[in-house]
Amino acid sequence: MIKQLSAAVAAMFLCAGVAHAATDPAPASPKSADCEKQAAEKKLSGAAKSSFVKKCAGGDATAKPPAAEACEKQAAEKKLAGAAKSSFVKKCTADAK
Repeated sequence: MIKQLSAAVAAMFLCAGVAHAATDPAPASPKSADCEKQAAEKKLSGAAKSSFVKKCAGGDATAKPPAAEACEKQAAEKKLAGAAKSSFVKKCTADAK
């Protein structure tokens, strides 16, 4: 029983190692390397560095279009929050297109 349990645990660790090796990220692009240099010059580290490099390299999936930013500003002026703010920004952005 103990041998079977040990074999099962060993197999899990081996599978986890193979799965981890398969999910290694792709090598950094030249633009990303330039952004890394800029982050180093600004002495950024941790999450701030990651965020800066991601935005610098153009990989920020959460970037908002200019119309959305203007709508967010209008929502703030109207002191909207929660669902009302989300609804307003969504409609405002759609109308801007």
